[in-house]
Amino acid sequence: MAEEQSPDQAGMDDDLADEWAAAMSEAGEKGDGEEIEDEWAAAMSEQKVEPAKLETLTNPAVPAGGVGSDLDLIMDIPVVLSMELGNTEIAIRNLMQLTQGSVVELDRFAGEPLDVLVNGTLIAHGEVVVVNDKYGIRLTDVVSPSERIRRLK
Repeated sequence: MAEEQSPDQAGMDDDLADEWAAAMSEAGEKGDGEEIEDEWAAAMSEQKVEPAKLETLTNPAVPAGGVGSDLDLIMDIPVVLSMELGNTEIAIRNLMQLTQGSVVELDRFAGEPLDVLVNGTLIAHGEVVVVNDKYGIRLTDVVSPSERIRRLK
């Protein structure tokens, strides 16, 4: 059911509609399905706009030369490389009873590859070799970067 408007209210609505119609005609908008002219686009196309010139930011501490120079910054950072033969959990009571000649059982089988860790993160597997009376490790499997990232999570 529609509400009846008072004569004052109807007059105010007519006045508001007349104001809107006047404003629309001043703005250049056309009705009855005619295309609306885009005055802003026309004004912008008349202006000649030059692109802003940006300076290349440089850091005097970083030598120019691209990505390779970024890697040069970290090449001298020391990391801890360690090989893990195996591990086990042991109670402090049993740890205190260890003496010279005691045998501690590890969680690996003989002949299994060792873990190669960098700062505690697994990066490869390898086998023990002896070179000039010193121990070394021959890498047999390198963990992919995506796998290393997955293991960190």
